[in-house]
Amino acid sequence: MIGIGRYNRLKIVKEVPFGVYLDGEELGEILLPSKYVPDNHEIGSEVDIFLYLDSEERLIATTLKPRAQVGEFALLTVASNSKFGSFLKWNIEKDLFVPFKEQKNPLMVGKSYVFFVYFDEESGRLAASQKIHKFLSKEPPEFNEGDEVDILIYDLTPLGWKAIINHSFTGMLYSSEVYNTDVKIGFESKAYIKKLREDLKIDLSLNRSGYGTVKDFSEILLEKLIENEGFLSFNDNSSPELIYSAFGVSKKVFKKAVGSLYKSQKIKLVNGGIEWIN
Repeated sequence: MIGIGRYNRLKIVKEVPFGVYLDGEELGEILLPSKYVPDNHEIGSEVDIFLYLDSEERLIATTLKPRAQVGEFALLTVASNSKFGSFLKWNIEKDLFVPFKEQKNPLMVGKSYVFFVYFDEESGRLAASQKIHKFLSKEPPEFNEGDEVDILIYDLTPLGWKAIINHSFTGMLYSSEVYNTDVKIGFESKAYIKKLREDLKIDLSLNRSGYGTVKDFSEILLEKLIENEGFLSFNDNSSPELIYSAFGVSKKVFKKAVGSLYKSQKIKLVNGGIEWIN
């Protein structure tokens, strides 16, 4: 089924001086303006497009890729405010509308916030909402601890960073375990399910936990040692921030990897660091 506010693959059925018309099935023929028509097009060929409504609420196709499609969350910048609501830049010619009722606080032009993109059945238009929790799944998450997921940071609390998981659930990255200085509102990354709690809340980690991570990082650490002429100036006294900056892992993972290499007699502990046993 063809979706407004979504990516679609449609067939070219007619060419006109100002573009081509695509077969929109039950939605009728849809214009793809000339500036978006592929050079190698022909009648009957298919093209991947994003479908939206122009300023006169007519269906228009584009090959531009928006920051998010219907059903997804994204960090978007406020382009303007009006007496009806606000408008967001989202990489499509027509800005995305945010009704006042879907704003948590007044939005400031030029500032960026996390929004959910949806199709408003009542008005028949594409819109965005800042009220994140309205659109998160209420079903129990079907994750396993250690699963890799996609996250988008949308809020900071006294405990840490709140993240949207796979555009469906919410989880927490605890501040005490985050050493990446790039983490902020709008930060997107791969992450891992650290713990599934009985209250259905989800704890996240930017690093794999457990043996698999230690084993993988042990190999990486050994390679770095060899590349650095067999010595690295890191040990138990190194700060978590310094370790994360150098290796992209927590101090806990670093220490386990060092322990693993030490037990297998691949390194020795020396003043000021660790040394490869060649």
